[in-house]
Amino acid sequence: MALTTLLIRLSLSFITLLLLTRIMGRKEISQMTFFNFVSAIALGTLGASLAIDSSLSVRNGMIALVAWTLFTILMGYADLKSKTMRLGVKGSPKIVVRNGKIMENELRKLRLDLDSLNLLLRKKNVFSLKDVDYAIFETDGTLSVLKKDNKQPVTKGDQGITSKAQKIYPISAPLIEDGQLNRKSLNEMNVDEGWLLQQVQAKGIQSVSDVFYAELQKDGSLFIDKRDDRLH
Repeated sequence: MALTTLLIRLSLSFITLLLLTRIMGRKEISQMTFFNFVSAIALGTLGASLAIDSSLSVRNGMIALVAWTLFTILMGYADLKSKTMRLGVKGSPKIVVRNGKIMENELRKLRLDLDSLNLLLRKKNVFSLKDVDYAIFETDGTLSVLKKDNKQPVTKGDQGITSKAQKIYPISAPLIEDGQLNRKSLNEMNVDEGWLLQQVQAKGIQSVSDVFYAELQKDGSLFIDKRDDRLH
């Protein structure tokens, strides 16, 4: 391959990849789920082939890149519309520490050893497992940590400022997502479905399907966001 041809193909590959990744959106680089990981590898491979593989025509290389981008975008839309698709493609967050206790079975399923768990905790400025109340291993491979109350930063209560809010639940939990009940959270939080429906209707919403997101707060209250923003 002539040097001029190589430089042209390299430039074309770089510009095309840059434009296509901009079209796919920031989610592709902000979250590295299973699907995002596969998508990034495929795009990188196709881009490299377009740049240096002389047996691959520029036309076919461009078609392959555009086709894969369209496939990724379509999968993204399907992901938004279907919780089943979302779980199948991305998986779900896993609780690895619950109420200060390590969930050994979850660690085994995730193939996450204690050294790796402690490493992730240190990245969150937590240097002892005894300080952890909840730890959730997210779908992008990061760890979300809720420290025990006595390890939390100074609050109004610590300064003698009383709060009317009472902690009933150890952690907030989504009860409705995209118009569908999250039965896993309902069971884990021991929340009655009838109570939830009453709370939704008290907000003037007739059906769960009209709720985009509902989250149970630690004080027992319910945050509700309607599906159609124009209803606000």
